[in-house]
Amino acid sequence: MGSAVFDIEPFVEAVKIMHLGNLPNCTIITSVKPTRTSCLAEESHITWTDRKVVQDMVLRLQNVECGEVEIRLSWIDIPASRGL
Repeated sequence: MGSAVFDIEPFVEAVKIMHLGNLPNCTIITSVKPTRTSCLAEESHITWTDRKVVQDMVLRLQNVECGEVEIRLSWIDIPASRGL
């Protein structure tokens, strides 16, 4: 089994921005480029999709011969929660 790391800060910042207003569906809020310190295999977009902040990523696995994993992060507001 391998491991992968990525920076969650751009996603959290996008969530904070989205509390300021609404955007059309599938709007790109920001893009995250691969760096030497992250395992991103390709550029990743953070979007406003179906009234949620969403980020799809392809991550290269470390500590294994080869492999990638695709993940999706979604921020869902929970009523009565304190949020960020």
